Amino acid sequence: MHGEYKVPGGKLVVVDVDTEDGVLRNVRVAGDFFLEPDEAILAINGALEGAPSDTDAPGLASRIEAALPTGTTMYGLTSEGIAIAVRRAISQATDWTDYDWQLIHEPPHSPALHCALDEVLTAEVAAGRRPPTLRVWEWDVPAVVIGSFQSLSNEVDPEGADRHGITVVRRVSGGGAMFMEPGNTITYSLSVPESLVSGLSFADSYAYLDDWVLGALGDMGIQAWYQPLNDIATEAGKIAGAAQKRIAGGGVLHHVTMAYDIDADKMMEVLRIGKEKLSDKGTKSAKKRVDPLRRQTGLPREAVIEKMIESFRSRYGLTEGKVTAEELARAEDLVRTKFANDEWTARVP
Repeated sequence: MHGEYKVPGGKLVVVDVDTEDGVLRNVRVAGDFFLEPDEAILAINGALEGAPSDTDAPGLASRIEAALPTGTTMYGLTSEGIAIAVRRAISQATDWTDYDWQLIHEPPHSPALHCALDEVLTAEVAAGRRPPTLRVWEWDVPAVVIGSFQSLSNEVDPEGADRHGITVVRRVSGGGAMFMEPGNTITYSLSVPESLVSGLSFADSYAYLDDWVLGALGDMGIQAWYQPLNDIATEAGKIAGAAQKRIAGGGVLHHVTMAYDIDADKMMEVLRIGKEKLSDKGTKSAKKRVDPLRRQTGLPREAVIEKMIESFRSRYGLTEGKVTAEELARAEDLVRTKFANDEWTARVP
């Protein structure tokens, strides 16, 4: 069995392993990492040899740590990363390059339809009727998208939303509220089979699915990193937030909202950010929390999106696609019955 895992901010770890009578056999760890002393690689293989095949990643990492020679130094490598590669091998996880990825980048839709499309397309990927898909959103109206478990009244100021013509919708994934304005936000969704993140913990899957966009930002001269649990940050501040939903049938929805530009004053009037801290200091802190890509890149929004798409394509391949008529009809039905329905939006009052 073969497993691969790129350590966030580090190097690729490759594990080949057999199982026999419920234990690991013939463990071979490799990769483009740096490791001193040389014999440390033999100690790692030896620590994993004979381990029960159902040992979880923390348990495997503990075995590795206990076996490392005194003074071992790892560059681009961690015991946890090796353990995850082992778990991905045993669970027969797939890799990004195993798929023919499809891109959907269509004209603007309503916020409710975007939320519905996320659910429909991920279900289609889970059922095997659609290839793994990268979908870039375009917005037709400004919106606040709240997390599945957030309180509507705690997150949104209704007077501010009405005054600025803000549509409020609730998505299927957890996480925090997102303030969106057409032209000021870059949002994308990944609809992937569960096997792509097999062997990863929930937290590790965020870093794994965000890794490509860190590379894309790096191509634009922005040094960014994954900040647990669900943020992408730079030295200037947070630039993006991610959320996930596991769909029945074996699909994973991972979507990310990036701040290209932001009207911080308007955001503060619409979202109840820091309302428990009414001091000037608290307000200024909330405004500084997000640092837009427009300032960091100096590029038009369309150019940033195109560079992201090209970066993804160069890594994994990407063909042009579209939402099918059947998928659109199912999504429009979900808009009527769920995402534009007050009962859903206010399900946590």
